[in-house]
Amino acid sequence: MDYHVVMAKINKTDAEWKAQLSPEQHRVTRQAGTEPPFSGEYDQCWDKGAYHCVCCGHALFDSESKFNPGCGWPSFHGELEEAGIVQRPDFSHGMSRVELLCPACDAHLGHVFPDGPPPTGQRYCINSVSLEFRPDPEIGEE
Repeated sequence: MDYHVVMAKINKTDAEWKAQLSPEQHRVTRQAGTEPPFSGEYDQCWDKGAYHCVCCGHALFDSESKFNPGCGWPSFHGELEEAGIVQRPDFSHGMSRVELLCPACDAHLGHVFPDGPPPTGQRYCINSVSLEFRPDPEIGEE
């Protein structure tokens, strides 16, 4: 039998999000903005651990799936099995893309593209400001 965990949505007012987030985090996660390439703190972070939604703390990516495509944003070839990242069509700015949203709070994370490495062939291109990195104390830093 296939069981799915139903996640309670986190709903906050815009004022509550603004009080919790920096102006740049709010612009990107709540208004579907994009940080400038090569500006984010996690673009070249290679520490071992997990990346969580900056808005709600939901676990999204493991450092093992992170790779460097040279595009200027943290990129992952896949999400955590339990992440459940929402994908939806995005036709903004005259482009056809697939937007990625946190399943717990609907935060805009970035986009996914079909030009990533094996094993998935996917490139989850994520804004650093939408992420919170949590080091893995069992693995430590390299």
